[in-house]
Amino acid sequence: MRALAVALALGLPTPALPCAVALVLAIDVSGSIDTGEYTVQATGTANALQDPAVAEALLDGEVALSVMHWSGLGQQAVVLPWVRMQSRAQLDRAAARIRQAPRGFAGSDTAVGQAMDAALALFAAVPDCQRRIIDISGDGPENAGNTARAARVRAMQAGVAINAIAIEDMGQSTAITRFYRDWVVTKGGFVITSRGVNAYPTAIRHKLLRELEKPAS
Repeated sequence: MRALAVALALGLPTPALPCAVALVLAIDVSGSIDTGEYTVQATGTANALQDPAVAEALLDGEVALSVMHWSGLGQQAVVLPWVRMQSRAQLDRAAARIRQAPRGFAGSDTAVGQAMDAALALFAAVPDCQRRIIDISGDGPENAGNTARAARVRAMQAGVAINAIAIEDMGQSTAITRFYRDWVVTKGGFVITSRGVNAYPTAIRHKLLRELEKPAS
């Protein structure tokens, strides 16, 4: 980042930074997510991107970010095409777009495996990024398609990591956490449990910081 800061200060052409991470945020908008819960997810995601620590991590490696809404079979919509995080202005515009994006779908099933495959296909547009991660969130197990296990295998074969946020009820149940851990996340991946959707903003911030941490050399 020092070379970039010097170039900006002197008005010189900014050097291209290597893309450290390509990250797809795949947000559940299936029928079990009501309007208020969608708003919490969208606003929480946007706010997390603008958190000082997360923003620094995004800008440090020129992270490529895309956001997708997903629901039932054939229902996946990219609401933020790939953006290279090269400046705070770009990051803020991306956050505003996520915050204001209309819900992609409503009242449908939960096709987790197909969402994973749709997210995986997006990486063809960012071949130079060193690490590729799918960050999927959801509040229910797969009830359409039944392809999550096969999609996970395809992701691992492609060298793509999958992590998850499991949105659980306010009680003690961990059914969604177990589903994502057993059938969705890749080897070495992780699940963060959001106890109710109102805990989602904190969960997505912690998850982003963990995903964007530079691997130990």
